[in-house]
Amino acid sequence: MKIAHPPASGVQIARPLAPVAALLALAVLVGGCANGQPRPLTARALAEAQTFPFFRVYWVGPTFGRYRLVAADGRAGYNGGIGDGVYYGDCLSGKTSALGGSGCALPLRVTTAIYARHANAQLGAQRNTVLRGVPATIYEGGEAIELYSGRVAIDVRADDLAEALRAVRELRPLNAPGGVVQALPPPVYCPGLTPQRPVAVRAALLALPGHPCQKAAATLRIDRALFGKG
Repeated sequence: MKIAHPPASGVQIARPLAPVAALLALAVLVGGCANGQPRPLTARALAEAQTFPFFRVYWVGPTFGRYRLVAADGRAGYNGGIGDGVYYGDCLSGKTSALGGSGCALPLRVTTAIYARHANAQLGAQRNTVLRGVPATIYEGGEAIELYSGRVAIDVRADDLAEALRAVRELRPLNAPGGVVQALPPPVYCPGLTPQRPVAVRAALLALPGHPCQKAAATLRIDRALFGKG
């Protein structure tokens, strides 16, 4: 797989995972899953993921409940258009999941990607909230949660909302020091959330360090006044 170049300085584009791209990435990582269970992740592959150099990547530890870590992108598998992911579990027959194709569904995937402002309306029905102290969006019927932290977006996909929330509670850095703490680092950008923002979400956005949401709103007002757009 072609190795993507390191991100340039500043904020870059990271869109929600397109279903086709996500399935292709998963097929590469856990090839053969349709014909059997994925093999355990080797120590070498884990070490490579733990030294990923471009940005902070999140995981939920070597196991998630009864599921083990079975794949991690690391630098060799990194795709700048998708992000860097870690994958948990065995092929589960009879499960419906966004994590696998027709032959294999994995219970959990956590993907971290550099964020740039995008319209969350494309996610479909969603609910904005605050999780682990940062703004977050719950979508795809509760099977997907996107959290906004630091310079990245963390995308958690599971089989149901309860499992996704449990994974969110266990998020920790994979390639940086630190364990599970109550609050994740706040985002340095203003997430492009839909207008349905509860009071707690609005308060969290207004309290972000450096006031990125206030600056974004001021820029939008200037653009509208000068150019009639935005």
